[in-house]
Amino acid sequence: MPSPRSALPALCAVTSALALTVAVTGCGAPKPSAGGGKGGALVVAGYGGSFETAFRDSVLPAFEKSCGCKVTYIPGSSTDTVAKLKAQRANPQIDVALVDDGPQAQALEAGLLASIDTEVVPVDDVVKIARMENDSGVGFGLTATGIAYNPEWFEDHGIPKPTTWEDLANPKLKDKVVLPSITNTYGVGLLVGASKANGGSEKDVDPGLTAIKKIAKNAATFDTTADVSNYFLQGQAAASVWGVSRTSTLAEKDFPIEFVYPKDGAIGLVTTANVVKKAPHEELAQKFVAHLLKPSVQRALAKATYDGSVVRGVKEDPVLKNKVVSTDKVDSLLKLDWKTINKNRSAWTDKWNKQVESK
Repeated sequence: MPSPRSALPALCAVTSALALTVAVTGCGAPKPSAGGGKGGALVVAGYGGSFETAFRDSVLPAFEKSCGCKVTYIPGSSTDTVAKLKAQRANPQIDVALVDDGPQAQALEAGLLASIDTEVVPVDDVVKIARMENDSGVGFGLTATGIAYNPEWFEDHGIPKPTTWEDLANPKLKDKVVLPSITNTYGVGLLVGASKANGGSEKDVDPGLTAIKKIAKNAATFDTTADVSNYFLQGQAAASVWGVSRTSTLAEKDFPIEFVYPKDGAIGLVTTANVVKKAPHEELAQKFVAHLLKPSVQRALAKATYDGSVVRGVKEDPVLKNKVVSTDKVDSLLKLDWKTINKNRSAWTDKWNKQVESK
């Protein structure tokens, strides 16, 4: 994820853009914004980089027009956003947090999230994998962890298209597989996916570790960044464990790369929208979350970020059929038990370091 920006500026330094929607006199409190709550702009913390660009272009203008309000967007990684929520627990400055489902579970466990108002947010319209525990938040985008590979390289070396995690252990792939570190979500997905493929689960990852040790013999490196683009571009990787949206982004550069949903189960990853507990503009925050589930917004985000729609009945763009998680793939995705994962991740990391990366 891109680097986060610094925390919100002081109220007296609110930019002139904010002045277009709220009246500020000196350092006094501005008038309440639309939707009730304290004065000022709705504050949304979410992903940076290309996602931020897409969000500012495709999502925020329509919402600001509909609510007659202003949105301040703070980019950062999911873990950075959750860290901000923890630091601001006594005096929240963020209204809506957009984070991955793993960190979302951590924020929920820490008591940082308000419940979704199901009278405002149409949670019943979203697919099962996008429903969060007790409607503590809701998914608004969906991607998958599977296998990314260079079909030209595979053909040149007489290797069939990979169809399972185990195929990455093919001896012909020696030093040509970039595996994710256990420190990033793709590594967790691989461990759980390999475990379930071999009779285990989040509660028993030993079968997965045994399987991954075989794959690790082909590892060129273990990536900690979650972005393996350069490994492919520089010819270091012929295959990796990666996300469909990131694979599609690299394919945009006319690089020969394809995504495979492993037969033993691709891992579903959900981008979630969450109303912060005691948010300054909670009513408006609920409306913003509902806005993210509008079909027009779902289609715009799919086109801009390659995150698949989570809302049933949203018409897919045929051009995006193989670039996003399509509706015919949703039900086959494995949903991660993040509560169990977060509880055991430290122990898993220790086992992984000793049994996988040290070999």
